Amino acid sequence: EVQLVESGGGLVQPGGSLRLSCAASGFTFSSYYINWVRQAPGKGLEWVSSIDRGGGSTYYPDSVKGRFTISRDNAKNTLYLQMNSLKPEDTALYYCARDRGFGDGMDYWGKGTLVTVSS
Repeated sequence: EVQLVESGGGLVQPGGSLRLSCAASGFTFSSYYINWVRQAPGKGLEWVSSIDRGGGSTYYPDSVKGRFTISRDNAKNTLYLQMNSLKPEDTALYYCARDRGFGDGMDYWGKGTLVTVSS
């Protein structure tokens, strides 16, 4: 059974940092691109970052570029998201999601971890 379990969320002040983790199981982790996606309260899903199978290529939207860093440890089947210079607008439920490949969307999602940026 494919499982993705996020952790590391919490309350942080503006300008602070958090590191999210996503533990994967039930599939060959190193064979898939993996994504971070977030959903702010009352809003739709927003793609946050993607990483290729080996971790050598990473992708970000302009809203987080330069502040967030995605990485992975294939030996530990774990994905990470280092978030720095956090802003109140980064408040959201953060999901990791496995990529189907070939531009065909994401097929498995975790349950999410909540990040709240507030003073």
